[in-house]
Amino acid sequence: MSHPLEQLRDDALREIDSAPNEQALEAARVKFLGKSGSISSWGEQMKSLSKEEKPIVGKLLNEVRTAVTNAIDARGETFRSQKETESLAKIDISLPGTPNERGSLHPLTQMLDRSIAIFRRMGFALADGPDVEDEWHCFDALNTPPDHPARNEADTFYLPDGRLLRTHTSTVQIRTMTAAPPPIRVIAPGAAYRRDEVDATHGAQFHQIEGLYVDRNVSVADLKGTMEYLMHELFGAETQVRFRPHYFPFTEPSLEIDVKSKALKGGEQWIEVCGSGMVHPAVFEQVNKARGDDAYDPNEWTGFAFGLGMDRLAMILFGVPDIRLFAQNDLRFLRQFA
Repeated sequence: MSHPLEQLRDDALREIDSAPNEQALEAARVKFLGKSGSISSWGEQMKSLSKEEKPIVGKLLNEVRTAVTNAIDARGETFRSQKETESLAKIDISLPGTPNERGSLHPLTQMLDRSIAIFRRMGFALADGPDVEDEWHCFDALNTPPDHPARNEADTFYLPDGRLLRTHTSTVQIRTMTAAPPPIRVIAPGAAYRRDEVDATHGAQFHQIEGLYVDRNVSVADLKGTMEYLMHELFGAETQVRFRPHYFPFTEPSLEIDVKSKALKGGEQWIEVCGSGMVHPAVFEQVNKARGDDAYDPNEWTGFAFGLGMDRLAMILFGVPDIRLFAQNDLRFLRQFA
């Protein structure tokens, strides 16, 4: 004679199998497996069974509960599959697909990555520093006199607490020297800020790579060799490079660098691309004062520094007529560099 639990199992399986929808299936689950369900109530009855009956009925109860649970899960999966099939049947596969456009690096990022890769091949390490600086790192340590135009509020963004937005990434060179003794060979890529009138060739924010190499017996010849190699790698082996005397307070002698190349838009004309020079002894002295030692003795160590405007280089290399295009996020413009 079959046990009542077996009859209960058969009744549950029939009701589950005949459930027409998910709502009916959920009602069957509550009826049999819910807190007050028929199968669940047998768990309470176990207390009144004899010691001989408990293991037999307990085993059967587990088997019934497992069978009913599996049947509910299988029936639920059937309903879910039917829904998915019905949803897919409504899709018109003859419709054109949605195009998936691939993104690309911004032209300034491309210019930055390309330049960094060249410097890394020459042994330069990357250095970084804050965009918000103090006057000592931005001006005093770089031998910039108090009356220099760059220190005027008309040229530099000053904050209410006296700090400022760095006007060049040369501040990273100072931070590198105060943190580590020579020799050092670093480049400092990043943003700089000046109160320039915004037009086709100027912006309030621009991007630079400034470099510094300090070692024993570093000369102008090392500077020229480094920069000529960079220009040839950027603009082509046939590029001509010209060095012109200039003035920067933090270098002596100071040199402007021009290039001329058939590969550049504009053809055979000289284009200014970079400022450079030998590190001024006064800069080393300021660094020594900050360090509290004589690590950068100008009688023992020499070095050269340079600054490249990434925006200007990108304009020259890619033939971009207006610097403002780099910041407008116009996809028609940016797709040219994908």
